[in-house]
Amino acid sequence: MDYFVGLDVSLRSCALCIVDTKGNVILERELACEIDDIVECLSDCAFPIERVGFEAGTMSQHLYFGLEAAGFDVVCMEARQVNAALSAMRNKTDKNDARGIAHVLRTGWFSPVHMKSREAHGNRALLSARKALLKKTMDLANEVRGLLKIFGIRLPKTVKHGSFDDVVRPMILIDDVLAHALVPLLDARVILYQHFLELDRRVNRAASHDVVCMRLMTIPGVGPITALTFKSAVDDPTRFKRSRTVGAHFGLTPRRYQSGERDNPGRISKAGDRDVRAALYAAANALLMRTMAGSQIKSWGMRLMRTKGRRRAVVAVARKLAVLMHRMWIDGTEFRQEQVGGTA
Repeated sequence: MDYFVGLDVSLRSCALCIVDTKGNVILERELACEIDDIVECLSDCAFPIERVGFEAGTMSQHLYFGLEAAGFDVVCMEARQVNAALSAMRNKTDKNDARGIAHVLRTGWFSPVHMKSREAHGNRALLSARKALLKKTMDLANEVRGLLKIFGIRLPKTVKHGSFDDVVRPMILIDDVLAHALVPLLDARVILYQHFLELDRRVNRAASHDVVCMRLMTIPGVGPITALTFKSAVDDPTRFKRSRTVGAHFGLTPRRYQSGERDNPGRISKAGDRDVRAALYAAANALLMRTMAGSQIKSWGMRLMRTKGRRRAVVAVARKLAVLMHRMWIDGTEFRQEQVGGTA
């Protein structure tokens, strides 16, 4: 008889439920969301545990690698499928959710989620911190712009981040009221911008020291941010059997609703990592609008732009870039313009 463990995980606690092959509930318990407590509870059981499962969330990586190191077969399930199964329950409680997750694990009606390596999560944390500092720097600049309008001071439409303080500070210092209110904002913005530049250098350094990123950056329009974002999100390229599925994984393919005589293709699904999709879109836009060097993928995108419009063309090129980057990663090849046609 096989036994399956379902965990409904929250930030500080988790509900545990053990069921057998026939669906009988063997044990239900409320535990602290700590590896040692969960391992101790499972080790005290007199029967062997076949598999431990939980839905994807913020604590997934910590629990996955911790329980795996303790010798358990662990699986992280896709949250959308688990939510669809649990929505049939009349009463939603942590105890019922853990029982439902155990039954989902027992029946096998789930899609496992790939758990990224620590290196991939480290790069993603670096990219997220850089993005957060840039956003806060822009927020403070916009706040200063808005406050200056009240006093009739209108800044130029475009002011570079590096020269913003040199442009604005002299305007503020001539007025004691403005200086009293806005100088602290400028000081805070300068500090944030300096830290952003340091993180930006670290991102460029990480990409330049990575062989895969350097290979991906041979594609026109693909820079350090796009290459490192793509590599961190994919982590293991062998988990995709075909390169064509990478575009769908990141939500760059149209979604479809088909039932009976109805067959409605829609817009792109926007599934998967939003940051990767945004990076690929930016790279595709740079390839079409900024890159001067000609290539077959750019020619294909420009032809598509004339027939389908700019936005659809950029999305299509972004999807093709995802397919191309994955294939280059698998094959260990660099970008060759004569072999781009028909890649996707």
